[in-house]
Amino acid sequence: MTMLDLRGLKCPLPALRTRKALTRLAVGEVITVACTDPLAAIDIPHCVAEAGDLLEESGRDGDTLTFRIRKR
Repeated sequence: MTMLDLRGLKCPLPALRTRKALTRLAVGEVITVACTDPLAAIDIPHCVAEAGDLLEESGRDGDTLTFRIRKR
């Protein structure tokens, strides 16, 4: 599993970097993304759906949002 730490980055960078990271994964691989930008709660799920990948899990721990994404 790949971990992508995007904490501290502001919109639109978390979504753009997540999209770029997904292009490097093989089908079936999982990436976990951590970020602190509140807009990522909207942008990253939209980015994942647009690419046809699967958002398996999302959560929040304090200021950190996490997303577990499987490449399709």
